[in-house]
Amino acid sequence: MSKNLVIIPTYNEIENIEKMIRTVFDLPRVFELLIVDDGSPDGTANKVKELQKEFSGKLHIEERKGKLGLGTAYIHGFKWALARDYDFIFEMDCDFSHNPKDLVRLLEACENGADVAVGSRYTKGGQVSNWPIGRILMSYFASVYVRVVLWLPVKDTTAGFKCYRKKVLQTIDLDAVRFMGYAFQIEMKYRAYKKGFKIVEVPIMFTDRVLGVSKMSTKIFKEAFIGVVQMRFMKM
Repeated sequence: MSKNLVIIPTYNEIENIEKMIRTVFDLPRVFELLIVDDGSPDGTANKVKELQKEFSGKLHIEERKGKLGLGTAYIHGFKWALARDYDFIFEMDCDFSHNPKDLVRLLEACENGADVAVGSRYTKGGQVSNWPIGRILMSYFASVYVRVVLWLPVKDTTAGFKCYRKKVLQTIDLDAVRFMGYAFQIEMKYRAYKKGFKIVEVPIMFTDRVLGVSKMSTKIFKEAFIGVVQMRFMKM
């Protein structure tokens, strides 16, 4: 049986964390969870540690001091996972914008030949719910911009719901990953593509968060816009 690890970075997700943990552990496939918490002042980490008593051996937590960025949280989680020899490693948000049930579909895509499975809003069958039209257009055309600049054959280039085969994260130089905000998701796909790995998009319904506060900002978006041009000339 494969060892599957879902990495969820958190900062102030007390409204969502327990429900997310229980939902993942109720799935028909076996997943372990690693919560990477950046010093949430709302008690997110304490709730996870409380639930570890119930889910011993399946629920893990790494606590960091302060908001160090999405990319660094995932890099930390990737290294943690590789050190423990997990076969499939997942990225997922805690706010239920990514449906945990789709973890099974991402896993199956990798079991059936994909090296990276991307939960995609913009491939055939993908959808977005609860977003204003302005944000949908911004996100969609951001992906178009990335495809044009990087020649990256992925329709949802900014997607943050993914499954990696272990060998992908072993091959990519994680210490060389440059971008730690919104552009991180683009860079990881681009590095996987440049290394020759097979990327498959799995259509999902993306639903905007109901509880908690979005971490998106204009600064993060600008980093991605400029970063894409810089990626085009980076040595992979």
